[in-house]
Amino acid sequence: MFDVGFSELCLIGLVSLLVIGPERLPKVARLAGFWLGKTRSMVASVKEEIKLELQAEELRQIFKEQSGIAEVQQIIDETSDTLKSTIDPLPTTSRAQDDLDAGAVPEPEQHREQLPTDITTEQHEPK
Repeated sequence: MFDVGFSELCLIGLVSLLVIGPERLPKVARLAGFWLGKTRSMVASVKEEIKLELQAEELRQIFKEQSGIAEVQQIIDETSDTLKSTIDPLPTTSRAQDDLDAGAVPEPEQHREQLPTDITTEQHEPK
């Protein structure tokens, strides 16, 4: 806080010795030390209270963020349930479902009618 070196302290001691006198100097030094200690403890107490308030505010912000995360999770769950309810009613045969569960890929050719592979072209004569 203050940059007071040894030479400045010696100068303050010499001036106080001359102004206050040798008889009252020890009593004044004790009183100054007492008030200096009280001031330091009060400053430390205020610092600790500020630190605790900052930590409490950080916790409030974390709880607020966590509640926001819970709301997002609830929306995701609702959307997932809605999607599942719309997908589940789709008709599937038990064999097709068993094949899908087993990992088989359905072949689209099975459900189509066989188309003729040889195409004959008829030639029309002009009239």
